[in-house]
Amino acid sequence: MKAYDFREVEPKWQAKWEEAGVFHAEDGSSKPKFYGLVEFPYPSGAGMHVGHIKAYSGLEVVSRKRRMQGYNVLFPIGFDAYGLPTENYAIKTGIHPRQVTDMNIERFSTQLKKVGFSFDWNRVIDTTEEGYYKWTQWIFLKMFENGLVFRDKALVNYCPSCKVVLSNEDSQGGKCDICHSDIVQKSKDVWYLRITQYADKLLEGLEEVDYLPNIKLQQVNWIGKSTGAFVNFDVKGSDNEQLRIYTTRPDTLYGVTFMVMAPEHPMIDKYADRISNMDEIKAYRAECAKKTEFERTQLVKEKTGVKIDGLSGINPVDGREIPIYVADYVMMGYGTGAIMAVPAHDQRDYDFAKKFGIDIIEVIKGGDISVEAYTGDGEMVNSGELNGLTNKKDSIEKMIAVLEQKGCGEKGVQYKMKDWAFNRQRYWGEPIPIVHCPTCGMVAVPYEELPLKLPVVEQFEPGQDGESPLAKIESYVNCKCPKCGGDAKRETDTMPQWAGSSWYYLRYIDPQNSERFASMDKLNYWGQVDWYNGGMEHVTRHMIYSRFWHRFLYDIGEVPTKEPYAKRTAQGLILGPDGDKMSKSKGNVIDPHVVNEYGADVLRTYVLFMGDYEKAAPWSESSVKGCKRFLDRVWALQDILEPGDAFSAELEVSMNKTIKKVSEDIEGMKYNTAIAAMMALLNDIYDNGKINVAEYKALLTILNPFAPHITEEAWEAQGFGGMLASGSWVDWDESKCVDDTVEIVAQVNGKIRAKLMVATTAANDEVIALAKADEKVAAEIAGKTIVKELYVPGRLVNIVVK
Repeated sequence: MKAYDFREVEPKWQAKWEEAGVFHAEDGSSKPKFYGLVEFPYPSGAGMHVGHIKAYSGLEVVSRKRRMQGYNVLFPIGFDAYGLPTENYAIKTGIHPRQVTDMNIERFSTQLKKVGFSFDWNRVIDTTEEGYYKWTQWIFLKMFENGLVFRDKALVNYCPSCKVVLSNEDSQGGKCDICHSDIVQKSKDVWYLRITQYADKLLEGLEEVDYLPNIKLQQVNWIGKSTGAFVNFDVKGSDNEQLRIYTTRPDTLYGVTFMVMAPEHPMIDKYADRISNMDEIKAYRAECAKKTEFERTQLVKEKTGVKIDGLSGINPVDGREIPIYVADYVMMGYGTGAIMAVPAHDQRDYDFAKKFGIDIIEVIKGGDISVEAYTGDGEMVNSGELNGLTNKKDSIEKMIAVLEQKGCGEKGVQYKMKDWAFNRQRYWGEPIPIVHCPTCGMVAVPYEELPLKLPVVEQFEPGQDGESPLAKIESYVNCKCPKCGGDAKRETDTMPQWAGSSWYYLRYIDPQNSERFASMDKLNYWGQVDWYNGGMEHVTRHMIYSRFWHRFLYDIGEVPTKEPYAKRTAQGLILGPDGDKMSKSKGNVIDPHVVNEYGADVLRTYVLFMGDYEKAAPWSESSVKGCKRFLDRVWALQDILEPGDAFSAELEVSMNKTIKKVSEDIEGMKYNTAIAAMMALLNDIYDNGKINVAEYKALLTILNPFAPHITEEAWEAQGFGGMLASGSWVDWDESKCVDDTVEIVAQVNGKIRAKLMVATTAANDEVIALAKADEKVAAEIAGKTIVKELYVPGRLVNIVVK
């Protein structure tokens, strides 16, 4: 048999598969359907790295197996192509983002095809194409129509030097990540989607899906539902104003000794003339404006703040007057912009109180508040009608009843998740289809005028004060109001990158449809995504955003299911050879060069063999070579191939056990142990010295989803007929998967004394007798009285003596 040449074979089979259309999904087929989804890539200029290969290889194997099992498989790919990296590259090079995107997509597509992924290339989508973002805008307008879109002012991280709004991640330490200048907090108009209105539906939906437990937990924590009470504190020095706060521990109200407002709280400006230390507060505000939200809310940091001289709070349960402070760790965007502080039972409040000399009143017994805050449970003290209660739930319910009776509070629910800030002051994004009319206010662009196209421009730099580049284009900005026909101006912000990825799985179902984002017939046929795999970094924002969009579309009757994804799994990272996370700065990024050196099948096999698929694993060049040797040995089996249309007596147990293990391990994402089982079978075959046709066919079939090119070539070389990609999966005989013998342990008084090989059909008495005859066991029981003898079939014998 001639040597295997992957450079010749791999392009050959990729062309054959495409020509035969074996990976093209068929709408409305009578076959059972399977929709497998991977996270579509952002087409960066750097191209793919091996992390992409691992991310796609898991469901690639499942999809190939499903086709061989007779399923109609939809396994699509596309490109999430809007975003800052492309725009920044365009600004730097002067090449239009459209051209940059097209070049990057072409490069990515070539790389993906070279690896032999079984994607349906007839359904490729690009979020930057007008035919796609028309429907992104359509969904946005439906949300606007249904009251889920609003505009409000908010503090953002702004770099005066770059004239750009930055995320928290891009402004750590109060410095711009681009130019390293100091950032400031700036008030800007922000578009929001009311995702908080869907918080409970998003939580309920998690009961209906098959997600990994840690994925569900992360989403629950991200939404962060809590139950407690809203409490109104009268403000002395104001015109009968109240500070409304939310707390999960209303039972501790008697321990409130001060309150804290966000430095930006509007009540401060309203009563500035009554606050004697306003200059000090303004100076503190200026310092806070230099800090990011991330920095302000860190638990472990120096406590800072300023007492407001002129305003004070009144504790609603006992009438005590308490001071009000401003402090950076309270944010206007969270809750009500003010909190009550119980220093005896909250460590951050305790540290603040100690620094500023504020009273600390114990209301829960159990700790030593002279040393630190006590955050455990215990008996209520110094708490009026709650004194003596020891059950936290009872204490909370009783205090809520007191608040409602007094008319100063009520039971409430809050969420950690905030409404979704949905705009960017950049060019390369979906235009927001809203017109601002001085008469009619905010008016939607008519549906029939969609898509509102992104104008072609030569200058992509942000404008003054972080204004979108679109604001400089008068022909784009100036328009007529769709409602009254008067002069109006277009919204110039664009949507965030998350927009296009919030519904892309729906467009794969019907990518060419110009009348709907997807026809209802096709949506009904394909239903939910059966299995979605991606990175753990996307299980909160991206997945929650897309679940929100989908549930909204369900609520307005546009999709047939409540949840988009029936199942969600995740792959672990591929670490650099040094065991660290890959990064350009460390120089440990591995690109898919292995394809050029060893071939696609070696790379595909290695990324799934390198460790538990869900865990991180370091790259190992020597292990790559080990996978090459494995595939070379599979190819070389043709030299010892003999006729035979059934498994031989010598190999039938090994064959059946391996087929079963590989079949089950693929479903359990245990790809590494599936490959290990095939490696062990290969050793059995070489030890046997021969393999027959039935055995070789079965081995090539179960290896094909992992290494499709070499297995197709071997199949064709032997004249087996047809191609594996459209062939049938192989079954196993369960009766042939049972070993004749099994290893058990022999114990005396629970301590292992020997290991024995026994027949799986041996009777209890026979096995116990065999154990007692063992030299080491016999020595342990000699001269002693046997109290009990026990055999657990297939596991152990235990003899109790005294």
